Amino acid sequence: MSLPEIVQSSLDDESVAARVGLGGEDLLLVTPTRTLVYRAEGLLSDEAVEEFPHDAERVGVSEGRRKATVTLDYGLDGERSFSAPTKQLDQVIHPVLAGVLNARGVTDPGETVKQTYRFSELTVVVTSARLVRHIGEAVWDEEYDEYHFDDVTDLDFEEGSVATSVVITVDGRQERFKAPNDQARALREGLVAAVCAYHGVEDLDELRAATAEDDEDADAEPGDTVSFGDGPGPLDTSGVDGDVDDASDRSEPTASEGMAGSDGEAAARAAGASADPDDGFGDSGFQSAGVVDDPAVARELAELREAVEAQNERLERQQRTIEQLIEELRQGR
Repeated sequence: MSLPEIVQSSLDDESVAARVGLGGEDLLLVTPTRTLVYRAEGLLSDEAVEEFPHDAERVGVSEGRRKATVTLDYGLDGERSFSAPTKQLDQVIHPVLAGVLNARGVTDPGETVKQTYRFSELTVVVTSARLVRHIGEAVWDEEYDEYHFDDVTDLDFEEGSVATSVVITVDGRQERFKAPNDQARALREGLVAAVCAYHGVEDLDELRAATAEDDEDADAEPGDTVSFGDGPGPLDTSGVDGDVDDASDRSEPTASEGMAGSDGEAAARAAGASADPDDGFGDSGFQSAGVVDDPAVARELAELREAVEAQNERLERQQRTIEQLIEELRQGR
C-alpha cells in the first residue's frame, strides 16, 4: 500500500520499520529515528504529519475508554503528545518504545525488540538480547532495570492464585517480578523463546546444562599441571678445542656422601669422575676434562675423603644417640 505524498516527503528517504493504523486513513509510522503520525484530511482539519523524535527521556501513557494519549518527554525541550484508539494502544506502544530504547542506547544496533508487556505499573520489554523492566506510572524512563541474556543462566515461573512470579537467575542471583496469570503464559513463552534462541539451545533444560558446564569450566584451576621450569640448559660448547664443563662427566654421589654436606659431595663427585673411564661422548669429538694427574690434587682428594669419613662417623654417633633416646622414652624414663 502506497503512502500519501506528504508522508513520503516527510520520511526523507528513511525506511519505515513499523506501520500501525489509527482508524480511517490515519497512520502511525516508525522510522529508526522518529515516529510520524499522519492525519488524513477531514471536515474540520487538513492533511498533516507530526514528527516525534525518539530521543525522549520518558514515555508516558494515559488511557481513556475510547482514546489513549502517548506522551514523549524531552526534558528541557518539553513534552509532545499524540492520541490513538485505546484498542490499538499496545500495537502503538511497541514500535514507539523500540525506537526510543534504540535511540537512548538501551538496545544495541541490530537488536530486535520482540515483545512489550504492560502490567498496570510494570512494563516488560523482551528483545533478542535482554529483558528491560520498568516500574512506575510511566511506560519507560531512565530509572529502569535490564538483564542481558549473556548473564542469564536460568528461568523459573511460580504460579500463584492471582499472579505468576517470574524468577530470572542472573550471575548467580535471582531477580523476581510478577505478571497477572491471564498474561503470564504469553510472557513465559516469549521470554523463554528469546533466552533459548540467544544461547542456541532448545529449551530450559538445555540452558541449565550448558550454563552448568560453563560454571565447571570456570571453576577449573588453570595451574593444576606440574611445572618443570624451563628444562635443562643447553650444552655449552663455547670452550676452546670443544672442551665442556667436567660437571657433565660426574657420577651421582652415594647416599652417605649426600648426608655429609657440601665437602663430602665434592669429594664423592671428584672420586666418581676419576673412577669412571667412560666420558659419555663416544665419537662426538668432545672429550671429558677428567682429573689432572697432579700431587696437589691428589692430596686435596685425600683430605676430602678423610673429611667425609669423619663426618660419617659423627653421623653414626648421632644416630646411636637418637636410638638410645627413643628407647629410653619408650621405657618411660
